[in-house]
Amino acid sequence: MQNNQHLAVLVHEQAKRYGQKTVMTFRQFGSLKWKQLSWNQFSMRVKQVSNALLNLGVQPQENLGVFAQNCVQYHYTDFGAYGIRAVTIPFYATSSEQQIQYIVNDAKIRFLFVGEQAQYDKAHRIIALCPTLERIIIFDPSVRVAQNDPNSLFFEDFIALGENLPRQAQVEALWAERSMDDICNILYTSGTTGESKGVVLTYGQYHAAFTANDKCVPVGENDRVMQFLPVTHIFERGWSYLALTEGAELIVNTYPQEIQQSMRETHPTCMSSVPRFWEKVYMGVKQKIETSGGMQQKLFRHALEVGRRYNVECMAKGKRPSLGLAMEYKMLNASVLSLVRKQLGLENAHFFPTAGATVSPEVEEFIHSLGIFMMVGYGLTESLATVSCDNMDKPYTIGSVGRPVEGIEIKISEEGEILLKGPTITRGYYNRDDANRQAFDSDGFFHTGDAGFLKNGELYLTERIKDLFKTSNGKYIAPQMIEAMLLVDRYIDQITIIANERKFVSALIVPEFSLLEDYAREHNISFSSHEDLCQNKQIHDMVMERINTLQQSLAYYEQVKRITLLPHHFTMENGELTNTLKIKRAAITKNYKAVIDRMYEEENSN
Repeated sequence: MQNNQHLAVLVHEQAKRYGQKTVMTFRQFGSLKWKQLSWNQFSMRVKQVSNALLNLGVQPQENLGVFAQNCVQYHYTDFGAYGIRAVTIPFYATSSEQQIQYIVNDAKIRFLFVGEQAQYDKAHRIIALCPTLERIIIFDPSVRVAQNDPNSLFFEDFIALGENLPRQAQVEALWAERSMDDICNILYTSGTTGESKGVVLTYGQYHAAFTANDKCVPVGENDRVMQFLPVTHIFERGWSYLALTEGAELIVNTYPQEIQQSMRETHPTCMSSVPRFWEKVYMGVKQKIETSGGMQQKLFRHALEVGRRYNVECMAKGKRPSLGLAMEYKMLNASVLSLVRKQLGLENAHFFPTAGATVSPEVEEFIHSLGIFMMVGYGLTESLATVSCDNMDKPYTIGSVGRPVEGIEIKISEEGEILLKGPTITRGYYNRDDANRQAFDSDGFFHTGDAGFLKNGELYLTERIKDLFKTSNGKYIAPQMIEAMLLVDRYIDQITIIANERKFVSALIVPEFSLLEDYAREHNISFSSHEDLCQNKQIHDMVMERINTLQQSLAYYEQVKRITLLPHHFTMENGELTNTLKIKRAAITKNYKAVIDRMYEEENSN
């Protein structure tokens, strides 16, 4: 049963209800051992942080920065800040020095909490460029502090400032003054274009979001929720906080690259993720099928087909499966499909919210066929995550992004843009009146920049309006849709579609090099580097052939006609990816202009 308290007191009220029950399973920095934290311990730590912040002189609605990966200290800091009506501003752990400097100065941050060595080093280098920045507080005790740094404090020493709760009376007075109109967070969007903007999120928005999601997202006190995405991301933040209101347990995964091992060790029931995670699962399972023996292949393909008929053709459409199908699915689910889920660490799978990019219908159908409920949804930072999502107790359609949550008013403009109004929508961008005038119309609707439509109560996305490409022949191309279709191929790791003002569609592709190397060895293709692999005509033709198979359903003008294989990945360091790993098309077009031009020059020479 949900306990939708103001975030200033949520942890303490839940501690009264759950006491010694585990609220978090986590690993300390650098440790391989999972530890447990009870609600009572969480409550005490949060109170200590609130007291320590007051001892440092933090004022109500003052902005604090948190520059770290997911860790238990992150949650102590956030909720400790909420307890004294302060505002926390999360930074992605991969943020550049320029991004940190911009946000610290824009938000006039005095106190910046950092995670590991990499974050400390960046913060220390920019402190002289940030006039308001007074203190760096370090989570990881193994960080090596610079000799000339008198301004940094380890988290253990910070906590000592509030250890005996010396200012608890003042903390409780601030609890009493809490308001739903207070700012809770400012989340700076990394953006695929333009300068970063700070999205203002209030406690009232969170309260409204929890109320709405409680009615359609069945997370409960028996769930164990893996934190995979960075809690900096509104999807993970809103989802994790929702889980806490329901009394669920959080599994704090500090090292994202170890996610599959962490899942096998901790057996989560739920986890929010982006589609790329499930695309990797899809490719991994398909590869195992293709490399297994003939009888095993036949059995598994049959089990998947039965799973598709049961979960996609019947359950998804609200139809009752026949007795024969139900019995066959029950048998194959227990004997075959459950083994796959167990290898993933998902033997106790409940449901898995997925959003943040276009979901390939092929992948979505495959995951449902495995007996895993992928809860596809849609949302933005400005809407405090969920605008719509699949409901487990209602029919859902593969390819949609679910049903709008209660309280959200959706309007589709004449241009097809999704417009939003409701209690979960941001009041605006921090210190950006110009951006606010552009984002909200005279009727108070927020303009999302996403195109879509409503059909039978479900929302469908078509494309980011500003991402639509127009070829020189006047045809409109939706690059994200094409990219999602092709990313399911196991030989493709990254892809960006090129088409704007061009005669035809082309693509820059970063291959999955480990598989490409295996292919080269099997076909006696000699190579000594990734460059050799990418320049080999046989490999180029193999990848192109696989693309042609996948894109048969596209109109001729939408199909990729030429590709270039790249020997290295798109990176944040080169400005080609956002912190949430979205493609920055303008940067890639600029960085690879010569490569792109060559694809079209070759066409002209034919």
